[in-house]
Amino acid sequence: MTYDEFSASLREETPPTGTPRALFALWRDGKGDWTGAHEIAQDIESTQGAIIHAYLHRKEGDLDNARYWYQRAGRAVPTSSLATEWRALVEEMLRDAS
Repeated sequence: MTYDEFSASLREETPPTGTPRALFALWRDGKGDWTGAHEIAQDIESTQGAIIHAYLHRKEGDLDNARYWYQRAGRAVPTSSLATEWRALVEEMLRDAS
């Protein structure tokens, strides 16, 4: 799946069949469901889960919590826009899934 195909799927009621959990969390966030995305991300016990969790708390405005999760993921807090970070995360998770 490409980034454009993933983005287009946001117009649908359900994510593409077989969407991995990390991408499902980002899909939910892309649909405006921060809470659903957060519930999924906090149950992913990997670096992927940590980085998505970090992004979500940054989006929420809870920067202390976001910094904690970025540190757990081994990454610096981005200075890019949230939209840019979301796209980068989707592209990363798509590469990881292939």
